[in-house]
Amino acid sequence: MKALVYTAPGNMELKEWKLPELESGFARIKVKYCGICGSDMGIYAGTHPRTEAPLIPGHEFVGIIEEINGSKRGFCKGDRVVPFPLISCGHCISCRSGRPYICQTLRLIGIDFDGGMAEYAVVDENQLVKVDDRLPDPIAALIEPFAVAVRAVHQSKFTFLDNALVMGAGPIGILTALALRRSGASKIILSDIDDRRIALCKKMGFDCVNSGDVFLPDYISDETGGDGMDFVFECSGTEPATYEATNLARMQGTVCMVGIHKKPHVSNLPELSFKEQTLVATRDYSRQEFEGAAKYAVEMKEELEQLISHIIPLSQAENVFELIKNQEGETVKVLIDCR
Repeated sequence: MKALVYTAPGNMELKEWKLPELESGFARIKVKYCGICGSDMGIYAGTHPRTEAPLIPGHEFVGIIEEINGSKRGFCKGDRVVPFPLISCGHCISCRSGRPYICQTLRLIGIDFDGGMAEYAVVDENQLVKVDDRLPDPIAALIEPFAVAVRAVHQSKFTFLDNALVMGAGPIGILTALALRRSGASKIILSDIDDRRIALCKKMGFDCVNSGDVFLPDYISDETGGDGMDFVFECSGTEPATYEATNLARMQGTVCMVGIHKKPHVSNLPELSFKEQTLVATRDYSRQEFEGAAKYAVEMKEELEQLISHIIPLSQAENVFELIKNQEGETVKVLIDCR
């Protein structure tokens, strides 16, 4: 089969790759589309702490079961599926307490094992989730990142008619805003520094402001009558946003850290204490949240479709990571067409 293989930092090669043997309980998936996310960019850069070359990346993919060896969960040939990519140990304190999604040795398909940037992927049937027939294939490839947003809203304890600021209008930021809108937010504001992403947010019906052009604390104060936001979702993973978030949240408001920070960043802890704010973090998602995202995606397919900026054929995908790296503002969600 053809596969996009990480071979060294800064190098992805389209290779002929041998299909692994189909062990009992595993399914061979004919991949249709695979999304690229921030962790994949880390793999490409050689900065991901666990990934070793050679590896087929990709944990955001959709495909059809072509063959399955001894199904015990009712899957069969022809089922359209996405992988629940989190693989937990089952015995650490997190797993024993019913939170396997924060397993102390959590591993992922496409990071620790070969993933979906290929014509085929082999996946344990226990990791598979069926896709509703009403959901188009490219949008089904967005279920995994949408689950991240669903988790962020749940983890923050956001409630109906609260307002929220989302800092960072990348894919996760926009998906978080969509999840908040579906959760009954009274007001949602997004901030970013890229006019192209701001334009997309406005096209999707959101209030989005360029935080490089305006002083965000004054803007939020004007919008809230001086109160500040009930919830601030930090989705950019940048130090300025980390430091500013507590200033933008109201007294006893909540700051939810959604963006993945690769190194320690300065935060304003005195303000957190003075305002009696709640600081929470989110990492992945539960199985229930992932399956919920798959169901919600059917109702939101027109909105989710607007996030897909590029679809690149697998045969031309060797340079797709450079495309994203060099044209960050022009790319929102990039998919590889593996058919």
